Amino acid sequence: MLVLHGGGARRHGVRVSPTQLSVVRMVPIARRIALGGRDRLAVFRLLNSSRGWDAHHTPVHDVAWALGQLRSRLGRNLPTGLVGHSLGGRAALLSADEPSVRSVVALAPWVYATDGRRDLSGRRVLLVHGTEDHIASPARSSAVASDLRRTAEVGYICIEGGRHAMVRHHHQFDGYAAEFTRATLLDDTVSGPVARVLAGETWVDV
Repeated sequence: MLVLHGGGARRHGVRVSPTQLSVVRMVPIARRIALGGRDRLAVFRLLNSSRGWDAHHTPVHDVAWALGQLRSRLGRNLPTGLVGHSLGGRAALLSADEPSVRSVVALAPWVYATDGRRDLSGRRVLLVHGTEDHIASPARSSAVASDLRRTAEVGYICIEGGRHAMVRHHHQFDGYAAEFTRATLLDDTVSGPVARVLAGETWVDV
């Protein structure tokens, strides 16, 4: 399991600090996934090589490097999941066609509406977005989900009142990411909105 942080660029080439809020925000998500996995999942957090989304080197390049490292350490045939927030959510979606990836969760993803025009056959994808997100557009993530459904099994959970930082509704954001990961990688039984998505509902309001 690979957990991807967000965070916008401030100056070209600035390295990511392990203490910046966008990185720290993913710690409880990674911990919740690990606890739910009960030693059946190896959970890693990726620290990007630079902040934001540079045209020459993007977080997608960092994800590709990290997946290569995981293949070298753990074996080439282990199914892998990606969970990302904001630009990390975009990186997760754009990296989902890597051969080892089976499961993707994009939390409040910052995306372009065209990012869904890709073939993710064989993957299960969940997007979770709050209605009060004024940084990443819920309308754009909804459009991406709609496009991805042409090739993949895609669900969308809309959290009423949820904002980009995922603080006020953190139990929902964190919990849905952990449950979807457990269900898709470990075949665990889950309930609630994630179970509804896995049963075939494409849109769930909570």
